[in-house]
Amino acid sequence: MLSPLEGFVVGVTADRRADEQADLLVRRGAHVLHGPVIHTLPLGPESDLRDATVQVIEHQPDYVIANTGIGIRGWVTAAAAWGWDETLTAALGTARVLARGPKAAGALHALGVDVWWRAPRESLSEVVDRLLAEPLAGRTVAFQLHGGDTPEVTERIRAAGARMIEIPVYRWQLPDERTAPYALIDRVCNGDVDAVTFTTGPAVENLLELGRERDLEVAVRDALNGRVLAAVIGPYCAAVARQFGLDDIVEPVAARLGSMVRTLTEQLSGQRFVVRAGGRTMTVQGRAVEMQEIDGNERTVWLTTRERWLLDSLLRRRGAVVSRAELGRLVWGTAGADHLLDVTVARLRRRLGSLGAVVETVPKRGYRVRGEIEP
Repeated sequence: MLSPLEGFVVGVTADRRADEQADLLVRRGAHVLHGPVIHTLPLGPESDLRDATVQVIEHQPDYVIANTGIGIRGWVTAAAAWGWDETLTAALGTARVLARGPKAAGALHALGVDVWWRAPRESLSEVVDRLLAEPLAGRTVAFQLHGGDTPEVTERIRAAGARMIEIPVYRWQLPDERTAPYALIDRVCNGDVDAVTFTTGPAVENLLELGRERDLEVAVRDALNGRVLAAVIGPYCAAVARQFGLDDIVEPVAARLGSMVRTLTEQLSGQRFVVRAGGRTMTVQGRAVEMQEIDGNERTVWLTTRERWLLDSLLRRRGAVVSRAELGRLVWGTAGADHLLDVTVARLRRRLGSLGAVVETVPKRGYRVRGEIEP
């Protein structure tokens, strides 16, 4: 029996926690292609972070926006290198702390700092809206940045009359090594990837930027709005994806890796079909086809991308005839692909072996799948 994601290829764009994400996907049977499009740089004991920490300790802000768990931990670790971890923790303890999500809240609780308010949907916009409901004129707000540019947040809070202290704990940039992300981009454009995951907003922007370096930005966007699912974590990441033209994204209810993988699995399950013909069963799931042979044994084969698209196009018509011209458009993007179609059908039948006859030629009309088809 096929695993839930067996037959599917999933591209992972993250650098942090990429191994954990890949493990969750592999356990469900997916083939993972890792192409980190983002590089997280911890600022550590640098002058900007040091100066911001001094301001927090000296001014003891009235409010603190805790954006990420890694950011809070990195900040206190840097302060410890200067011998300021206890004084920083004490300063945070006097403020009303707003946490964007459970990881930031957990990092604060580990330090003994109480969280005054936490965003229900784990979005930064919720935090800002809640903060702006407070009388901010003349108050000081410390804002732990999360690696991307969010000048609109700072501007809104300053417009309410507050003094801002920005805490630059880490930043994101394009990766120095381009081989793996370029390979991911090529396979997205070729249709060799079924889904791509994004855990940060800048990762979406970076993938398109790296595509632009290869004159493939439009092709990448079209693929992610077409055959390739784009899965995101969190409202901020979803908003960035939509801002850059990704209109058909998959977003889990909870901003967690496990929830994203479950949601992605549910979405891809729509590409699973069971065919019953001649008293035998064939399960088609992405590129994987599990067949029941004449002797009762089961065999699994892996289709090429074009073979998979061809079979999928036929299965979606539930036994109805699909014309040669339409198959050409669906699989190769052109109605004049008769030779490629004939070659691919022949290869597909050979790969299916004794069940190859389910792909039936209808003279002068096209092709169809013969048998009982269930989604």
